[in-house]
Amino acid sequence: MTSRAALSIRLLLLGGLALLVSCSSTSPERGAASSGAKPSQPRPLKDGAPWWDVDVSKIPDAVPTPHYGPVKANPYTVLGKSYYPMNDGRRYKATGTASWYGTKFHGQATANGELYDLYGMSAAHKTLPLPSYVRVTNLDNQKSVILRVNDRGPFYSERIIDLSFAAAKKLGYAETGTARVSVEGIDPEEWLAQQGRKPPLAPTRPPLAEARPAAQPIEEYSPPPAQHAAPVLPVAVAAGPAVAAPDAGLYLQVGAFANPDAAELLKDKLSRISSTPVFVSPVVRDRQTFHRVRLGPIGSQDEARRLQDSVRLARLGQPTLVRPD
Repeated sequence: MTSRAALSIRLLLLGGLALLVSCSSTSPERGAASSGAKPSQPRPLKDGAPWWDVDVSKIPDAVPTPHYGPVKANPYTVLGKSYYPMNDGRRYKATGTASWYGTKFHGQATANGELYDLYGMSAAHKTLPLPSYVRVTNLDNQKSVILRVNDRGPFYSERIIDLSFAAAKKLGYAETGTARVSVEGIDPEEWLAQQGRKPPLAPTRPPLAEARPAAQPIEEYSPPPAQHAAPVLPVAVAAGPAVAAPDAGLYLQVGAFANPDAAELLKDKLSRISSTPVFVSPVVRDRQTFHRVRLGPIGSQDEARRLQDSVRLARLGQPTLVRPD
């Protein structure tokens, strides 16, 4: 080998090493943590918390801003049930259970047409006009946030509002999945006045002669598959104290979920394929509540085996025989 060829090879090797070092100096997770953007990863099949970390204490609340254009308040139907949104949510007040949604829907379009950002300060509601603003307060710790409502849901449970992951994190319930909250509508002009700020001027429009509100058709709205109901994490949970479980007998446990909406959705599906009672039995493990989906009581081992086969054929899980507790 000539000295010129050997020199060329050494230069190529040094150039490749420099390129490798420069590529490995910054990880996508670190870059995402500094900007709040999602790292380049495949879309998850199940909903849950993000795999990249952001300090949510540095994320400001939504700023209530007057909306002078039309709001989205059309009646709509989901899963056979019709909803009739209100045209004005500034005086809205309600108390109930809040949940949250995360990675499964990050970057997808909301019902308002905006993109969902799990690190944004937003929320989903069944009947508030889109957009609108609310103050949500965790009644257990009195933490509160101001959010922009730009999506519809939750539809699979009696929860009254779904928050972004960041909002749930700031309210202190992202780990437990749900919280008891109060929700209050905000009048943006009043809110800005309290902050000593003037609202932006409304755009001038020519008057409409004899303007009459037109009847709005009922939309057939289809949420994304398993929206607000995908499990945060399927978990194998040992038997533990149950809440209001049926009488003693044989039971099949089909799943255990950190997200209570996931448990309710599985319960509904199991109820369609079997006449055996289905119930959700919460249990606390390591300071986190898991929601076990169980069938029973079952009269015999043979019946339990037949039911196991039915659940497997319906592709709803791998049920295991458990003792009543």
